[in-house]
Amino acid sequence: MSAITGIFYAGLIAYLGGWYMGSWSGNFSLLLFVMTVVTLGYWLAERFYFLPARVAGAARLEAQDAARREELKRQGIVRVDGDVAGARDEILRQPWWLDWTAGLFPVILAVFLLRSFLFEPFKIPSGSMVPTLLVGDLILVNKFHYGVRLPVINKKIIANNDVQRGDVMVFRYPEDPSIDFIKRVAAIPGDEIRYTNQRLYINGVATEVQPKGDFYDESGMRYKPWFSEKLGKVEHEILVDPKRQSMYHPDRKDGPFPFQDQCQYTAEGVTCKVPAGHYFMLGDNRDDSRDSRYWGFVPDENIVGRAFFVWMNFGNLKRIGAFH
Repeated sequence: MSAITGIFYAGLIAYLGGWYMGSWSGNFSLLLFVMTVVTLGYWLAERFYFLPARVAGAARLEAQDAARREELKRQGIVRVDGDVAGARDEILRQPWWLDWTAGLFPVILAVFLLRSFLFEPFKIPSGSMVPTLLVGDLILVNKFHYGVRLPVINKKIIANNDVQRGDVMVFRYPEDPSIDFIKRVAAIPGDEIRYTNQRLYINGVATEVQPKGDFYDESGMRYKPWFSEKLGKVEHEILVDPKRQSMYHPDRKDGPFPFQDQCQYTAEGVTCKVPAGHYFMLGDNRDDSRDSRYWGFVPDENIVGRAFFVWMNFGNLKRIGAFH
């Protein structure tokens, strides 16, 4: 068993090393599930086989010692050298390969359940959500806000709150589901969304926008026009640079995105009718965000959860707190 455990940990180290070096894309949910199942197997084996075997071995040792002492006593020998306490402790001691598998099962199970059904940490890797979220923000994602989903396969089994316009949502990137993305929900199923001349319209009505001055975008190392926007019931901040007029066009790497025929692209922008079970996502840093304007809609089965709290930013502790 020690050799099998060594092979398991060698494979785990190789997988993590290749993931870290960029040799392949890792799937932490799947990895955590596999570790939970493997350590559960060791824990059950320890509880119902290995531990009882060690206890029985220690009991046999004590019984043999007691029988030896009784026999010597019958022979008139009262003083007997030797103490089996040390040997008994050695027999009962858990071997390293069980200590590093069965012993870790409760911790791994707790992490698996917490991350799968309650809250998952996420690090902001880019400036697409500036000024709401900055590069380096460590955030929490509520996994049960939109419903309970089975881990790994991400199938919803219990519904909860509906996705709302203005929610900041983490989802599996449609072009590569092994990667998690974070954007703001701009439109929900049935909406007609139009983004033209750097203005957002939902069902023909322009969102309320108020200027707030200039914002220094550290990720782009320059000042950008700063606005407050009301999307649905959520008032949040965005960056829009009138000097950067982008040409929007679908550029999904794997070809036309699903329901692309429900979008029309012009020189001024893009208009889409959001299909059932899908969402249109935008970054708050509107001119520095690759989002639904380019790669299409996010299906419901790709939802990870609703982002709601910055729990740490090592470069700026004032970032800690809830956000909209």
